[in-house]
Amino acid sequence: MSRVPTSPGDSPFQTERHSRDEAPQFVLPLVVRIERSAPPARTDALETAARAVLLLLGDARAAGDGEWAAAVRDWEDARIRKVVRRARGAEWRRAEALPGITVTGKSAEVRVFPPVPLDGWPKDLAKLQVSGTELDDPEPPAGPDRAQPVLWLNPDLDMSAGKAMAQAGHGAQLAWWALSGEQRTAWREAGFPLAVRTADPADWAGLTGGGLPVVRDAGFTEIAPGSCTVVADHPALR
Repeated sequence: MSRVPTSPGDSPFQTERHSRDEAPQFVLPLVVRIERSAPPARTDALETAARAVLLLLGDARAAGDGEWAAAVRDWEDARIRKVVRRARGAEWRRAEALPGITVTGKSAEVRVFPPVPLDGWPKDLAKLQVSGTELDDPEPPAGPDRAQPVLWLNPDLDMSAGKAMAQAGHGAQLAWWALSGEQRTAWREAGFPLAVRTADPADWAGLTGGGLPVVRDAGFTEIAPGSCTVVADHPALR
C-alpha cells in the first residue's frame, strides 16, 4: 500500500469519522525491556521504538505473500494503532519467544510484533503493563544531525515515555509512506538512522505548517483528540 501523507489532512491518525473506522481494528504491539537495575534512557527508547517500526515495515515477511503481510494490510486498512508495553526478566524472555523483531539501541531493547486484533493480543503480551511507562535521560540529548531524519515531538505536550514511543513510531511510519521505493531502500540499507528530539517551541508552528508529515493523535490515551504530536522531518521530504 502506498501512501504519501504530506499534510495533517492526509494523516491516517486524523480524528474525523472515516471508512477505516468500520474495518476490523488491529494494533501493532511494541514491548520495551525495562529492568529495575538498568532502565534505558528515554530518548534512546524513543529512537529504538521508531527504528523497530521501520524494520517491521521493511521486512520481507510484511510484504507480498510474507507471513506477516495479511496482518500488516489489515492493520493499515484501519486506524494505525500502536501500543507500547513494558517487560522485564521472565516477562521479556516470554515476549522474545513470540514472532517479532528485537531492536537494540545504546541502552534500550524494543521488540516489535506483527499486528494483532485489538481484542486478540497473545496472552504473554496482554498481561504486560502499558500505563505509567516513565523513563529519563541521564543528560540532555545532543542536537540532532539535520542531515539525518529527525522526528520532532510537540514541545507543548506532556507524554509518558510509552506514549511518546508510540508517537515516534507513528512519525517514522509516515516518513516511510512518504518516501519513494528507492528512498526507502536507501534508508533501510543505511540502518534507518534517525533522531527523536523535542522541538523548540519557536519552531513548532513552522514545522507543522511546512508540508512535512504530521501525526495527529486519535486521543485514545493521555492527550486530546487531534493533537499534533510528531513532525517527521526526513531530508528527502524537505
